Amino acid sequence: MVTRVSTGSPFEKTFGYSRAVRDGEMVYVSGTTGYDYETMTMPEGAGAQAKNALATIAKALEDAGAAIEDVVRVVYYVTDTAFVDDVVAAVGPVFADVRPAASMVVCGLIKPEMKVEIEVTARIGAASSQ
Repeated sequence: MVTRVSTGSPFEKTFGYSRAVRDGEMVYVSGTTGYDYETMTMPEGAGAQAKNALATIAKALEDAGAAIEDVVRVVYYVTDTAFVDDVVAAVGPVFADVRPAASMVVCGLIKPEMKVEIEVTARIGAASSQ
């Protein structure tokens, strides 16, 4: 059975996607930027954006029956190599013990205020199988 999770972001409706999709034990979380979706504001710094993105991701995982500790893959998209240290400082403590497979890509994002986007894949129960 497939379950779709929404955070209420206006982008989900506009673009036609789900924040997360659970298929069996797997949970796929869409690329998530640093918006606070309640206020639709974006912090200036890349580190703060990464923290907001992780909070949104953690909530989507929870809604799908998983946890951040179940993440098995993460992809970071940053718009400038100058932001890498701030992003690593924000995400490193979250994933230090989880240690998912990871990639970081330097690229453009769809809005100029976006400095980082994070996408994860989780397997429910992965945390307990480490």
